[in-house]
Amino acid sequence: MKREKFGSRLGFILVSAGCAIGIGNVWKFPYLCGEMGGAAFILIYLAFLLIMGIPVLVCEFAIGRSSRFSVAAAFEKLEPEHTNWHRTKWIGILGCYLLMMFYTTVGGWMMYYCFRSIRGDFVGATTDSVTAGFNEMLSNAPVMTFWTVLICIIGFIICWFGIQNGVERVSKIMMSALLLIMIVLAVHSFFLNGADKGIRFYLIPDFEKMMNIGIGNVIFGAMSQAFFTLSIGIGAMMIFGSYIGSERSLTGEALSITALDTFVALMAGFIIIPACFAFGIEPGAGPSLIFITIPNIFAQMAGGRFWSALFFLFLTFAAFTTLVAVFENIISFDMDLLKWSRKKSVIVSMVLIIVLSIPCVLGFNLWSSIEPLGDGSTIMDLEDFIVSNNLLPLGSLGYLLFCTRKNGWGWDSFLKEVNTGEGIHFPKGLKGYVSYIIPLIITIIYLKGYYDKFSKMGTTVLTIWMTVAILLLGFVLYCAFSGGKQKSK
Repeated sequence: MKREKFGSRLGFILVSAGCAIGIGNVWKFPYLCGEMGGAAFILIYLAFLLIMGIPVLVCEFAIGRSSRFSVAAAFEKLEPEHTNWHRTKWIGILGCYLLMMFYTTVGGWMMYYCFRSIRGDFVGATTDSVTAGFNEMLSNAPVMTFWTVLICIIGFIICWFGIQNGVERVSKIMMSALLLIMIVLAVHSFFLNGADKGIRFYLIPDFEKMMNIGIGNVIFGAMSQAFFTLSIGIGAMMIFGSYIGSERSLTGEALSITALDTFVALMAGFIIIPACFAFGIEPGAGPSLIFITIPNIFAQMAGGRFWSALFFLFLTFAAFTTLVAVFENIISFDMDLLKWSRKKSVIVSMVLIIVLSIPCVLGFNLWSSIEPLGDGSTIMDLEDFIVSNNLLPLGSLGYLLFCTRKNGWGWDSFLKEVNTGEGIHFPKGLKGYVSYIIPLIITIIYLKGYYDKFSKMGTTVLTIWMTVAILLLGFVLYCAFSGGKQKSK
């Protein structure tokens, strides 16, 4: 079966950036920035994005372009004989499915809140009514199911038409609209009365405040956000590498996508944080910032109905671009592994994702008694933990080792693929850094994530979960260090 390709370089950049740009940019980044002290956090975040995020992204693109397959079959194509790299493909396959098992629910929330904004639900609403509205949505299984199923159906319909006529065409429209809406919203926030305090908080570093919060907490928060914002580690980006030609070097393309992803995150903060200060609302309100805090701001704002609808349309587009991109990955798994046609894979994958999304939906209402990670946790928390704290870092670790180890694809093969085409070349002298330093950073993030999650639950619980973490890490290291030899040149 002939491999599909993007119609243009712009299409590749916008689709790949759309995959990276999602709820993490427009939801998690602003509230993390608020919690971690503003501009000082941003500086550290940008530094880690440059020194850690981009090299991993380049590795994903390189494996995809050289193999012309998704993560489901890429390692079989490139690995030397008698090695175990192909076993790590399950990190990517499971990661994409698990991500969509809860991301579809949150995407449905975005669509529902856009609908509520257009309907005028937040006009003149009190703080209590906004909070009650969010809780009512979570407890209403039919409403949650409807919006989750709707966003799944629309996303898979787009993928039905293929890369150029479906994913690329729609992503271009959505990304262009997203960027335009974001600029309008940011300008509006900039001119709100009292926004100047928020602008100073956002743009002028306060290292003393960072020290009070705890420099270790800020550094690890920035490091984790830089790592997760690019959607690296589960092959979500690898598939788009398999659809592009060799006219451009991959480092330059990765830099362009990272720059666009970062611009959206920074602008999302510029929309939210000055508005919070203008209306005397805490910007570090945590995950409730989007669905409770922000609607309260719009309820107080002149023309709030219009601005609220525009804001949630922006969030819906951000969620949608990621959904469509990962749906494309899931469809490609069947096409690469089972040799199915695109249409057959779309139908089967759509039904499967809808069914797999239901536990997350019910976890907030009918199955709310299930608390897999302790008191107050939900099924979504478990699914997010598996993806964010496990599969993303472990998958990225696998890609780095595969691209640098002699019994893997190897540094020379990696460099040759990355530097094919016009544009910025990946420095040959970074071999030691990519081979050892970044894997060490990822391992620290991974283990610290487990420690932070379970250290407050007692020594026994922490010991059990740290054992799980070490076993999962051991699986990746086993695949990397067992068997095989370097491919003959």
